[in-house]
Amino acid sequence: MPNQTVIYEVNQAIATITLNRPQQLNAMDHDMMLAMRDALTQAQDDTIRVVIIRGAGRAFMAGGDVATFAARIDELSALLPREIGLFHESIALIRALKKPVIASVHGACAGGGLSLMLACDLAIAAQSARFTMAYANIATSPDGGASFFLPRVVGARRAMELMLLADKFDADAAQRLGIVNAVVADDALAAQTATLAARLSVGPTHAYANTKALIGASFERDLGAQLHAEMLAFADCATGADFKEGVKAFVEKRTPTFEGA
Repeated sequence: MPNQTVIYEVNQAIATITLNRPQQLNAMDHDMMLAMRDALTQAQDDTIRVVIIRGAGRAFMAGGDVATFAARIDELSALLPREIGLFHESIALIRALKKPVIASVHGACAGGGLSLMLACDLAIAAQSARFTMAYANIATSPDGGASFFLPRVVGARRAMELMLLADKFDADAAQRLGIVNAVVADDALAAQTATLAARLSVGPTHAYANTKALIGASFERDLGAQLHAEMLAFADCATGADFKEGVKAFVEKRTPTFEGA
């Protein structure tokens, strides 16, 4: 890693990416965006079967570093396309990863932090988590794919409400909206995230990748095209060792042992 604003660790096919600017509630600066992109690039390794994204300290991520904006306010219109483009490289990498990505969220999850969470495949929130789109509070529109992901999760009308009003909402509301999959006690977040990641890490990784690709493309296809894509993806899965193992284990009434192939 080029710097320590992001920590990348691997344990038993699970990569954990920790956002590491705790004094700034993990607000993104240039170094963090570089390090996050590099960590997600490392996670493309075929030996990695699950990725966890989490925050150090008291928060998941409080969005962009607005203090940095203030210090360079007159330069921002020229700088932001490059900086946002760098952040967007990470969003694209998450969506392209051929393995599940879990957001493990506590404390503040605002602006770009919420965009980052929405780009992940699954999200677990601690009871302490607090969410807001935040962008309207500094008179800007969303980035990080929020305008793409959020309407697909909550619907266009509710997405407009969350973006235009930028109200804060808690973890239970996030679960009701479908923004997170589960809410757990703060002291159980790490363990519950680890349990989910461990379960996915011994699953059929290639089938997960095909499922992720199917869902990602489904909004741009009509039914006929989606059915065709499903047929091709199923047939592709059937060429792998995990499919053979799954079928054999089903017939033998035992738990399958998947290798990710």
